[in-house]
Amino acid sequence: MDATEINRNVRYEPNESPPPLIAAGAAAQATILMVTPIVLTVVIVMRIADQPESLIVWGAFGALLVSGLTTILQAAGLGRFGSGHVLLMGTSGAFIAVCIAALTTAGPATMASLIVVSSLFQFLLAHRLSVLRRIFTPVVTGTVIMLISATVFPVVFGSLTDVPEGTHSAAAPLAAGVTLAIVAGLVLRGAPRLRLWSPVIGIVAGCAVGVPFGIYDVKPILDAQWFGVPFSSWPGLDVTPDHKFWALLPAFIIVTLVGAIETIGDGVAIQRVSQRRQRATDFRVVQGALNADGTGNLLSGLLATLPNTTYSTSISLAEVTGIGSRRVGIYIGVLIAAVAFFPKVAAVVIAIPTPVAAAYITVLLGLLFVQGMKIVIQDGVDHRKATVAGVAFWIGTGFQNQWIYGDLLGDGFLGVLLGNGMTSGAIAAVIMMVFLELTAPRRRKLEMPLNEDSLALLTDFLTQFATRIGWSQESTNRLVLVGEETLNSLATEEPEEIANRKRRLMVRALAAGSAVELEFVSGSEGINLEDQLTYLEEPTDVPDVREISFRLLRHYASSVRHQKYHGIDVVSVEVAREV
Repeated sequence: MDATEINRNVRYEPNESPPPLIAAGAAAQATILMVTPIVLTVVIVMRIADQPESLIVWGAFGALLVSGLTTILQAAGLGRFGSGHVLLMGTSGAFIAVCIAALTTAGPATMASLIVVSSLFQFLLAHRLSVLRRIFTPVVTGTVIMLISATVFPVVFGSLTDVPEGTHSAAAPLAAGVTLAIVAGLVLRGAPRLRLWSPVIGIVAGCAVGVPFGIYDVKPILDAQWFGVPFSSWPGLDVTPDHKFWALLPAFIIVTLVGAIETIGDGVAIQRVSQRRQRATDFRVVQGALNADGTGNLLSGLLATLPNTTYSTSISLAEVTGIGSRRVGIYIGVLIAAVAFFPKVAAVVIAIPTPVAAAYITVLLGLLFVQGMKIVIQDGVDHRKATVAGVAFWIGTGFQNQWIYGDLLGDGFLGVLLGNGMTSGAIAAVIMMVFLELTAPRRRKLEMPLNEDSLALLTDFLTQFATRIGWSQESTNRLVLVGEETLNSLATEEPEEIANRKRRLMVRALAAGSAVELEFVSGSEGINLEDQLTYLEEPTDVPDVREISFRLLRHYASSVRHQKYHGIDVVSVEVAREV
């Protein structure tokens, strides 16, 4: 869609309120779609890790409660917590591998403590998002997402045959096969509305096939209470960490940061599908989404259940229904949290046979793997990025399958740390990115107060830089003009309430082939430059004294990208050399 087009599919924007019946209907539909994957992810992790049934029931309760509360927080937005959009929250598939490792290696109390500690790093990322963006690049996050699938697939494949002793040999393959065929078939050929329901339809069909074989046990459903809270099953927190805790912690931190990157993507996408008129991404919304996600992870750790994250289903639902109203998001959160107090509802999902659940997770992980590939490829693949992705992926796969030094690592700290392929691969990717950053050509930097003297200082800085790289006078003039107009735009687009604050401006310049990349970092909280450049495409009857700056900037700069964070603006401009 062109940036200036009106998205007529949007019926209700975030600040608009649909009629109560429409809001309730949309919320009920989303709740039905959400409950199954929220509970099912907990079930598959607990069963693979051979945890008792009581812990599965508790984990399902905690996951539903936390998912509901954080969905409310995302929609309502409290200060810097929450996006103010309909971002549905649920258990994170990214944590499957590390949670299984923690449960089997150290137990549920240690897993809970690991989730609590690692959640703090998500708040750090939200606060320092503008700084960490150079290390946690798309190539790193995409590679880690691919490794998550590669790490979990072996244990999921093993679950495809997990049925009680004495069960007919055809039970598992038939139930799993029907589930896989229906879910994949609807995803491949189903209409958009039907695709949203593909997990539910496939799982119900798989369970129906399993009933004659006796692998769908209804007794736990009949025995479950209609209303209640399984407090006695809470495993608590481990406050005396041992070497296993410290060996597993890096994996949890890395997955937490990767999950946060997924939330960043959803925070960007939900703005695109929830507004009739497309605007540049507001990264303050993204930071709010990250803070709400971190709150959910912290609560998940305290309740000893799987961490949660934003679901990309949010974007699909907004596109299909055209409803982006935050009121609907609040309704959905209330309904999901309410379901947590009805154990019989959760029991219906918990009773799903393991082969059926494994078949659904297979589709989920397959899509997750491709999502990781897309993230890497869409960022553009040169020889450096290809090396990072390829080497890190196969290092992780090698350690996971004990092809690399399997006899030397043992069961100690290094064995637990590197034995998880996602952890070892992620460490390799981060090390390579840090190396690239440290050995990259140094950017020339200018730091100064943003005041009436800034223009002269910037002009001198850019002129000297252009001379150093051998640019002609005409190219130098273009570079200086773009720098001056960017500075002028940042300086004048300042709200009145912060006009008297002292601000500083940092300008970085880097020669990149036949172009120069300029980065302006300022404390301004003004209007987004990308939006202003977009608005120039449309006629307006309202005169703007700054329009000449925007038009000059648009004409002379090859690209302009403006990222707004809480307390900081980052404007990236590329200027091509005159030929």
